[in-house]
Amino acid sequence: MTSLSSFSPPPLTTSSSSTTQQRRSCVRRSFRGGACVSLSSVTVSCSTKEPKVVVTRERGKNGKLINALVRHGIDSLELPLIQHMHLPDLDRLTSLLSEATFDWIIITSPEAGKVFLDAWKAAGTPSVRVGVVGSGTASIFDEAVQSAKQYLDVAFAPSKATGKVLALELPRNGNDKCTVLYPASAKASTDIGIYSFCGVCKFSLEYRSTLSSFKLTYGSFISEEGLSGRGFEVTRLNTYTTAPVNHIDQYPLELALSAPVVAVASPSALRVWANLTASRQWDNAVACIGETTASAAKKLGFRNIYYPTSPGLEG
Repeated sequence: MTSLSSFSPPPLTTSSSSTTQQRRSCVRRSFRGGACVSLSSVTVSCSTKEPKVVVTRERGKNGKLINALVRHGIDSLELPLIQHMHLPDLDRLTSLLSEATFDWIIITSPEAGKVFLDAWKAAGTPSVRVGVVGSGTASIFDEAVQSAKQYLDVAFAPSKATGKVLALELPRNGNDKCTVLYPASAKASTDIGIYSFCGVCKFSLEYRSTLSSFKLTYGSFISEEGLSGRGFEVTRLNTYTTAPVNHIDQYPLELALSAPVVAVASPSALRVWANLTASRQWDNAVACIGETTASAAKKLGFRNIYYPTSPGLEG
């Protein structure tokens, strides 16, 4: 893994104090080697040791990482920090896929991929060509490609798994007016490029009014760069957003704060963790899924930051 910091992570030690054991009995936890044990607000995968890694994705989406850690003999604790919520643009996505065609569909995260696939199926599985950022995002399409290969073509991934590199490398294929549909989180960065307001407004008067507020809010990002600077016509739809979970119980939080490593898969989860640790002297390691999340960690003031050069679970 590549470090963004000169600091080293704390050693992966464990604790087996009698106090901890008493606290475990209070929440009626049962440990079995290599098993995942569910509580009301936390899942632990461990033997009789304290967890070494905290996994923080939305509930139900940490299983692959937990299992991978188990295979390496690493105990983990599931502490979801964020939850996903659909936005009105999701309905527009289904309509656009049914009524219009695009040269490219750009997907930059696994969650965006899952949301897109649901809308694509609801639209009747039209023929689309997809560009993805990262192997984790690409893997979301594996099952769908096998069952509908003639309609779903995952045809491009950039040489480096970032939106900026995708914006530089996405092929134009000789089309003077190359159209891109970019369904994403409302919190996704603007690295992909500019949004062509004329191109989006043509679909409906209702959507034109939405874009007016979007332009006022994000006007500082409208400049000749990214895909639009290369002549692409980009339509962005904010199909979902992330928000902090409604509640985190104190005990699993204290357990998480004592773990040597916290694994995060998005800047949104990082921001929640930063808020939770703001009043504490927490300086353990942050393991990020990729460079984008690692850069966000650095901006938030974390120091012991690690990320794989190629985003994905194995990194």
